Amino acid sequence: MKKMVNVQEVEGEGLVGLMGERVTFWCVNYIYTGKLVGINDDCVMLADASVVYETGPLIDKQWKDAQNLPHDCYLMKTAIESFMILK
Repeated sequence: MKKMVNVQEVEGEGLVGLMGERVTFWCVNYIYTGKLVGINDDCVMLADASVVYETGPLIDKQWKDAQNLPHDCYLMKTAIESFMILK
């Protein structure tokens, strides 16, 4: 049986609530991490960004293999599968 569910939008929740934090994004092909410095309708912008090729245990303080990117990184919101603060 299907049930109707009311979804309540909470201001400052989600990506907006994480502005200025170091956030890890699981995307379609790669994992990215960096300081979330910008959000628009299509993209998020990460400063001091890295692409993570191998995580190692997620409770470790350092990634097993993360490569720093030479510039700020833009991620298409449509490619983001999940995001959180990890480290």
